[in-house]
Amino acid sequence: MGEKREAPSAGEIFKQTALLETLKKLVETERAALKAGKNRKAAIMAAYDRFYKGDIADEFVRGVKEQGGLITKSDLANWKPIEEEPLHTSYKGIEVYKMQQWTQGPMLLQALNMLENFDLKSMGYNSPKYIHTLYQVLNKCFADRDFYYGDPYKLPKEPMQGLLSKEYAKLRAATIDTVKNESAAGPGDPYPFQGEINPYMNFLKRNLIPLDSTINRSATPLHDQGSIAYYNPLFTTAQYQDRLWRGTTTVEAADDQGWIISITPSGGWIPACIAGNTGVGLSQRMQSFVLDSSLNPFNVVEPGKRPRVTLTPSLALKEGKPFLAFGVQGGDTQDQNLLQFFLNIVEFGMTVQQATEAPNFNTNQLWLSLGGTSIADRKPKPGQIVVSKSLSPQVIERLKTMGYFIRTEERTSGPINAILFDQKFGTMWGGSSNHGEDYGIGW
Repeated sequence: MGEKREAPSAGEIFKQTALLETLKKLVETERAALKAGKNRKAAIMAAYDRFYKGDIADEFVRGVKEQGGLITKSDLANWKPIEEEPLHTSYKGIEVYKMQQWTQGPMLLQALNMLENFDLKSMGYNSPKYIHTLYQVLNKCFADRDFYYGDPYKLPKEPMQGLLSKEYAKLRAATIDTVKNESAAGPGDPYPFQGEINPYMNFLKRNLIPLDSTINRSATPLHDQGSIAYYNPLFTTAQYQDRLWRGTTTVEAADDQGWIISITPSGGWIPACIAGNTGVGLSQRMQSFVLDSSLNPFNVVEPGKRPRVTLTPSLALKEGKPFLAFGVQGGDTQDQNLLQFFLNIVEFGMTVQQATEAPNFNTNQLWLSLGGTSIADRKPKPGQIVVSKSLSPQVIERLKTMGYFIRTEERTSGPINAILFDQKFGTMWGGSSNHGEDYGIGW
């Protein structure tokens, strides 16, 4: 501490001694409780209390205040983990589950509801018509996400019943322009589909904000950037790999008893703030709040509230049994990538490995959730689309005539990891893409 350069140097072994001490304290507390005759659950809660209410919490708060942060001892003491019911929809007999609207996950459910109104298979994988249809659906889902999603435990209450209504999806799908990109795509009005009147109709006029498509940007935050050469073509292979490896992570796991999990953790990327001498990194997700309620009345910053995050693990069941566990890194591109991965399997019959590696596209016609220093930096970029360099020139030219601004990349997805459950043979298929340091393990 106190050195001119405190960050690790290249080649140095990075030791998190402060974090080690914190973990040791938790282990010691659990062991002491067990030795005193407490059961396993009570022992874990004793360690929990030391972290959120004891000496670890004291140092956590001290370190935060030292750096100008606002977290208090009561904030930590009053925090409780929440066990939530996931949201879900059905697509061609497959039940797809996502986390609630404090994540962007429900937009994938909205997209599937809309896409049921189209014959995607007949369009052909990555044809101009297919890409255009998905792009337009994603635009409308992102517009709804950007305006209606927020913490469900804080008022106002998000209109999720309406947003996930099949009837609402059918209405939204019917408004898609089949010939060209709709540059002013905005949020719809889901309230009538849950028997209510929209109290924010005056805010929907935000669609009148001028939108500029001339400045290229990426919808993927820098810490998840899979094509860093776009920012600096002089980056070495080692620097490129470093960018791939230090981003969001996903974990998909299953056992022979039928238990499956899908996890997408992230939030302490570089540059990071550490809470004093605890070794615990603080999340940067607060930047996903808005300050102007006309942009999103459900996601305005306030005490005790969760920002709407991009993290979005996924599970799917078929006939009541596990079918898919899948996840990806990549900020605002996550549900774009996962939607296309899911359709690769369900509509185009790809294996789970083929589906993880298949070229896809990303829209930039959305409000960025992360990065930038002003509202202008985050505004939607109408028609901006990133496609694979493997896409045929004919398809690219056709998309340009439909109002798209094309950028090509070697990789158009973050690392996708997935497990597919083969009910016929009682086996599992693992899939890990070639877009980063992702892999599968079986034992």
